[in-house]
Order: sequence, then structure tokens, then C-alpha cells
Amino acid sequence: MKLQRDARTLQSKAIASLKIAMMAFNSYEEEGRICSVLLHFQHACEMLLKAVLVQERVHVFDKQTGMSIGFEKCLRLCIQHAGLTIDEAGVMRAVDALRDASQHWFIFISEDLLYMHIRALVTVFDAYLLRCLETNLHSHIPTRVLPVSTKPPGDLIFLVDKEFALIKDLLAPGKRHRDEAQARIRSLLAMEAVVADEVQLSEKDVNRIEKAIKAGDTIDKVFPRLTTISTNLSGEGVTLKVHFTKKDGAPVRFVGGDDPAAAAAIREVDLRKKFHFSASALAENLRLTTAKAKALRWKLGIDEDEKCLHIFEFGQSKFFQFSDNARNKIKEALEGGIDVETIWREYRAKAA
Repeated sequence: MKLQRDARTLQSKAIASLKIAMMAFNSYEEEGRICSVLLHFQHACEMLLKAVLVQERVHVFDKQTGMSIGFEKCLRLCIQHAGLTIDEAGVMRAVDALRDASQHWFIFISEDLLYMHIRALVTVFDAYLLRCLETNLHSHIPTRVLPVSTKPPGDLIFLVDKEFALIKDLLAPGKRHRDEAQARIRSLLAMEAVVADEVQLSEKDVNRIEKAIKAGDTIDKVFPRLTTISTNLSGEGVTLKVHFTKKDGAPVRFVGGDDPAAAAAIREVDLRKKFHFSASALAENLRLTTAKAKALRWKLGIDEDEKCLHIFEFGQSKFFQFSDNARNKIKEALEGGIDVETIWREYRAKAA
């Protein structure tokens, strides 16, 4: 594939950061190792996402500020326009959440879990690089230096259960290891990004989870999202590939914000990130007029679906904002052959 100049530069930056991250991962130096690994792997992902977006001719600069877009916006645009899967985005988002916690405060992540995250990220990075830019890591990096570990990874659920038991032990009366316990809680919270669109590692959540663990709550109540994740491993040694997936038939549990029994499971989410489309932006993204997009929203029941629409109220003003669910629902209808003109006429007749 002939890459555009900026895409080629961004791809080079992505692979350079990946190399530095790999050297840090395999380094004999422990001081600052985990933070360095996470910083460079996250940067490698963002550069790869931007390289793909540039190659697909998707704008990567904010129209109002003129600044390049951030990591989360890159993920959304790659899902929308460049074939990034939800599972692949989840792996990248989890590493970004770990990086954020490590960079702005501190975390403690076991070597086994760190390896699982990094090996899964290398698997995703390599697959997406090949699929979108028609090259792979083996063309740039010797296989022998891909992340290795003296401790082979075990089953993810086993590792999470082991980590949860350790946290519980650290919080036992008289242990005085609260700082380490909270640092490990942050690591498990970050892992939820594999299956959640928004994960914020607030101290309110950490304290709430700590309280729940001390009260004797089980892992499925404290970390309900983690119990829905499974791993799929193939190959061995340096050719090992790790995929995080959501368990088939995993139970879904909905809780209310006023449910005291579910206090440990509730996460604070920035709704502005989830519901980021205005009505006009949603229409523009779908290449429709605002009026015809509104007609399709009416026909598909978008405005009645709380997963698609959220109304932000500021004083007397109300702002209707839409999520990716709304966009995807309309896009699927369009690809399925829904007749926009007929819907438009129906909507106008109803409003008349």
C-alpha cells in the first residue's frame, strides 16, 4: 500500500513507540518500568489510529481549536470509518486507562495481568496494522523481541480472582497495606475498559469498592464487568496471541443509582463523552439533512431509547445529544435499504 506522507510518518512513530515499550517491558530495570511500558504502548496505539485515519482521509484536527484529536475520539472515528472492532478498541482503551492511572497517580498491576494486557495489545496492534496499512510487526521488529515473560499467563478469570483475593487480604484488619490495595483496585477498574466504553478511575469509585470488599462483597458484585471477560490464547512462546472477548451469554445486570446494594458496581461516567452527537452532527455524520435525520429518528424510535438519546438540562435550556448507538441504528437501517424519502413524507404528513 502506498501511504500518504503523514500516514507514513505516524506509522513510523507508532512502531518506534512500540519498540521502546517492548524494550521497557523486557528491561532488567524495575524502577519506573510499568509506567514507561504503559506510556509508550498507549502512544503507539494513538499514532497507529491516527495513521489509519489519515490514510482513510478522516479529519484528525478539531475544527474549532485546530488541535489534533485525542485518544478516545480516535477510537470512535476508527470504529465508525476504519474497521476497528469493538473488542480491539476495548483492549486499547484498557491500556489507555491503565496509562492514565499510572501517569496521573499510581497503580499496582501484577506481572501476569500486565503481560496479558500487553500481549493482547500487541496482537491487536499487529492485526489492525496489517488490515489497514498492509504491513505487520514482523516486517519492522524481529519476532524474538516481542514481549516475553518468564511467567506464562494463566486463565484471566483465575488471575482476576487471585488479584481480588490478594486485595481482600491487604485490606484485612491490622495489615496496613491500604495504599497497595487501592493501587491494585485501580488496575482492576482499568481492565473494565475492555467491555465498557467509558471508564474513569475516580477516587470515589476506589473508596466505594474498598468499602464493599471490606464488607465481604463477592467479586461478581464488586467488579461485575470483569466477570464477563474471557481470553482466547493461540500459539506459544513469542508467537502467542491473546484476545480479550466478552463471554457468550454473559449476564447483564442493570442497577439504579439509588440502589444501596449495588453501590460497589456503580461507576461514574461522563455522559458527555457517550452522548457526543448533537442533532446536526449526527445528521452530518450520516450524510443526511437534519430534517431527514429527524424523520428517521422518529421512525426508528431513537428519541425514545435511553441508550441513544440523553437530554442535558442547564437551567431552562435543554440540549438533545445522541450516542454512537443512535448513529449505528440509523446506519444499519440505511444499509438495510430503508426508504428515506418515504419516511420523510410520512413524518411531514404526521407533523402537518
